[in-house]
Formats: sequence, structure tokens, C-alpha cells
Amino acid sequence: LFVIYYGLPQSGIHLSSFTVAVTGFTLNVGAYNAAYMTTAYNALNKYETEAAVVQGLNKRQVFLWIILPQVLLSSIPALTNQVINNLKDSTIVFLIQYTEFFARIQEVAATSFKFFHAYLFAAIVYLIGVTFIVGLTRFLEHRLLRHYGQDY
Repeated sequence: LFVIYYGLPQSGIHLSSFTVAVTGFTLNVGAYNAAYMTTAYNALNKYETEAAVVQGLNKRQVFLWIILPQVLLSSIPALTNQVINNLKDSTIVFLIQYTEFFARIQEVAATSFKFFHAYLFAAIVYLIGVTFIVGLTRFLEHRLLRHYGQDY
């Protein structure tokens, strides 16, 4: 974030704090997700794709019906952790002068002198967000497992 926020203006490129935050997180998430997907892809049994080709499936069908479902299934836990980490790491954008949720909570706590209440509210909001994300990914994982005939 610092390289984008402070480095690009040196080159004459000026971006808003929000744009820098989105760009920085997108690059970070893209790199991690590529690593998760690559690991899941490398763990695949190569004989399954060869068998699919022998059965007459083209490359697109092999990717959509054989490779992609298995890669998604095996990478769901890592991707869920990444989404939760992004939620937690979003507070770092305060350092590039973009005021996000937790920064607003700190402002409210400082003006009202009710730090415990403000931070408790923030904790509850984060807990609800993480619980929703975990529930959604468990639902997705169970649905994929059921669709492809595997046990929970």
C-alpha cells in the first residue's frame, strides 16, 4: 500500500486513498489466491484428466467438469481464511489516510470516551461478518460436495 500510495505520486500518478486500498488489496489477494489455486491444481490426480480426454472430453470440458470442481473444493478452506484475513487486514488502510470501519470506531470512542462500548461493538460486527463468511463457505462446500457425489 505504501509503495502505491507514496510511490506513484512521485511518477505523476495520483490516486485516491480508496483506489490505492482496492488496488493494493487486489494485488495481494490475487497473489495469495493464485498460490492456493496452484497448490490445489498440483495436488490433482493427473490420471483423471487423462481418463477424461480418453473418454472424448475436450480441453474445455475437462477443465470445467474435472479440474475446476476439484480445485475449488480443495481450496475452499484456504480461500475462506484469505477472506477473513482481508476483513481483519482492512484496518491497515487507515495508514494511507482512508478512514474505514475501525478508524470510525476509534473516532467515536475518542469523542465519546466510551472505548469499551465502541470496541465491543466493533468486535461484534467483525464476529458477525466472520460467522457469515464461514457459514456461507460451509454451505458452498457442502453443496459442491453433494453435487459431485462425495460425503461430507
